[in-house]
Order: sequence, then C-alpha cells, then structure tokens
Amino acid sequence: MSAIEILEQRLAALEAEVAKLKNGAKSSDDRPWWEKIYGTFANDSCYDEAMRLGREYRESTRPKPKKKKKKAR
Repeated sequence: MSAIEILEQRLAALEAEVAKLKNGAKSSDDRPWWEKIYGTFANDSCYDEAMRLGREYRESTRPKPKKKKKKAR
C-alpha cells in the first residue's frame, strides 16, 4: 500500500468521524443554555456559598463613596 493510499484511508476515516460528531452534536432542544440548566443548583449550599463569595468580592472591588465634609459654622 502506498503512502498516498494510506493517507486517503486515514482522511476518509477522519471525515467519517467528524460527520458522526457533527450529527451527535445537533440537538432538537432550541432553548437558550441558561434555560436548560435553570434549577440545576436549587437547594445546593455549595452554589449558594459560591454566589455569596462572588457577591462579596464584587462589592469589595467597588469604589467607596467619598465622605461628606461637615460645614464649619
């Protein structure tokens, strides 16, 4: 078997595999990704903790409001 024949066989096998993967990736469910996972983490204490920590971090990076100076009388 020549090198070209081997490459042609390998290419045909790869094309068949790619076609198989493409067909398997198609889904009849056209909902957005967030609707597909909605409720997945319900009543999950680890998720709640992750959300709390994320909120705490975001709040820590916000600029602090400047203190108002008192007017002298």
